[in-house]
Amino acid sequence: MPDTLARPLGFLSILLGVASIALLAVSVWGFRAGGWPWPQAYDLAGWGAWAAGAGVIAALAGLVVWLRRRRGGAGAVLLGLILSLPVAGLGVSFEIAARTTPPINDISTDTEDPPVFWFTATPSDYPAQNAEPQRAAYPDVRPLDMPVSADEAFTAALALVEERGWEVLSADPAESQIEAIATSRFFGFEDEVAIRVTETDTGTRIDMRSRSRLGQIDRGANARRIEAYLADLETRAPN
Repeated sequence: MPDTLARPLGFLSILLGVASIALLAVSVWGFRAGGWPWPQAYDLAGWGAWAAGAGVIAALAGLVVWLRRRRGGAGAVLLGLILSLPVAGLGVSFEIAARTTPPINDISTDTEDPPVFWFTATPSDYPAQNAEPQRAAYPDVRPLDMPVSADEAFTAALALVEERGWEVLSADPAESQIEAIATSRFFGFEDEVAIRVTETDTGTRIDMRSRSRLGQIDRGANARRIEAYLADLETRAPN
């Protein structure tokens, strides 16, 4: 492979990196503002990931060529690698998550008596078939026990929901449940959240359910949301 190929490979990786970023940006815009169906937006983002992967390969090939005699083209190669890596890394992480998490999108800390959605667009029960794969994949998704009264726990739970910027659908202390919509930062996907407060002999038990409105898999997003929320809520309990 001639040493003069380093610079053309660098320029190719730059072009592919820029294309990948543009494709991803258009797919996000199309879903958030353009009203595109999410499969269409996902397909375009997928093309962006493929372009980014090709850009990384071109940049690495250019780097190998440049290292042979260290002639011109190093700057173009490094720039192409920098531009291609973010979208390529995002695509790889999405693929890994899809392959390493169960194909479910509804997670609850209580799989036997889960919170029920009443105020969401499509109220429904927790799918019983989710319980076993959920417990196997997400053993840390558990209820939170707090040594405070139910009123104090409800107030703290609602405050944390509002701090996270979730859209509150219902927050009635008499019902002991909060329902809200959590929007993902990137694509703006809307997930439904229910938080139930139950008084116990030692204080209060907090159960939480989170489910995705779109798609059949969530790549672990709902479990991560529950774990992060309850971990933050636990820090608000008095010692």
